[in-house]
Amino acid sequence: MATGQSRSSNQLVVPQANAALEQLKYEVAQELGIQIPQDGYYGFMATRDTGAIGGHITRRLVQIAEQQLSGNRLR
Repeated sequence: MATGQSRSSNQLVVPQANAALEQLKYEVAQELGIQIPQDGYYGFMATRDTGAIGGHITRRLVQIAEQQLSGNRLR
């Protein structure tokens, strides 16, 4: 498994979005002050930290979708 890749079995509906989602994960983690393991293994991370990253990513994706549905562009 390559560095930085998730071990999740979830498949993206739009595989081309993978790079953007990876970038979003690192941005959110940095905003929260959470260090993502360089080897891609999340087993030593606190569940609270991984959950916080996932929760913030979900909020951000919902916000983007709402803005697109309302016809507004992102900042």
